[in-house]
Amino acid sequence: MHGSAKRVRAFPLPLHLSKNPGKFAMRLNNKIALITGGARGIGLGFAQAFAREGARVVIADIDIERATRAAEAIGPAASARKLDVTDLDAIDKVVAGIDHDFGGIDTLVNNAAIFDMAPVTDITEASYDRVFDINLKGPLFMMKAVANVMIARGRGGKIINMASQAGRRGEALVLLYCASKAAIISATQSAALALVKHGINVNAIAPGVVDGEHWDIVDAHFARWEGLKPGEKKAAVAKSVPIGRFANPDDIAGLAVFLASSDSDYILAQTYNVDGGNWMS
Repeated sequence: MHGSAKRVRAFPLPLHLSKNPGKFAMRLNNKIALITGGARGIGLGFAQAFAREGARVVIADIDIERATRAAEAIGPAASARKLDVTDLDAIDKVVAGIDHDFGGIDTLVNNAAIFDMAPVTDITEASYDRVFDINLKGPLFMMKAVANVMIARGRGGKIINMASQAGRRGEALVLLYCASKAAIISATQSAALALVKHGINVNAIAPGVVDGEHWDIVDAHFARWEGLKPGEKKAAVAKSVPIGRFANPDDIAGLAVFLASSDSDYILAQTYNVDGGNWMS
């Protein structure tokens, strides 16, 4: 080009390279985030990440002692509430208390869940009731309670449901857990369509295999039903992940921050896989 300089489009630098990192930091500044099952594992990773991004985080967990320790470790931005998500009265009381104390709730992360497994010929009603009470009934009524608070406050909000790669497919020994997580994917879609008119975005995350206490439990189940040595299933599964390893909570937390932030305002009813390439959709 003669007589004029060539135009070069500028793109923001990554945060760690930016000359003005504050411009890109604190994407959740002053937001109120409620995370169920936040005392350990993925939920704790979310609580830590949300706090770093400026949110005030409420860790709601049935294990209040561990939740309190987790909140204290995070610092003044975090607090703990005892919550059993199978107790609908407790859900209403805890959500109302947070609304009163903090002036609303901007983000709900439905993270509390349990795992169980058995062949279809050995499943029990007790296992069914427990898996679906915690993995589906609890999140549904958490959405109901928090959505009503968000609607009353009139400033919209974000709801993030935790699905799983197990909700994308059947697994021979994992009927109940797979079905509960498939139901979460469906519930996310329906709730999103119902709540979008109130400015509430509902989406979900489907992790793959995430290292930690949860997978120690899963490994023990496989050892029982497949006659394996402790750790044998875990090692085999880690090798099978296309990316070559288990996830850790930090691998999942970035997407949760994104879905809780204004960057995701045009995203609705989606379930995002974070599984190292296990499931492509």
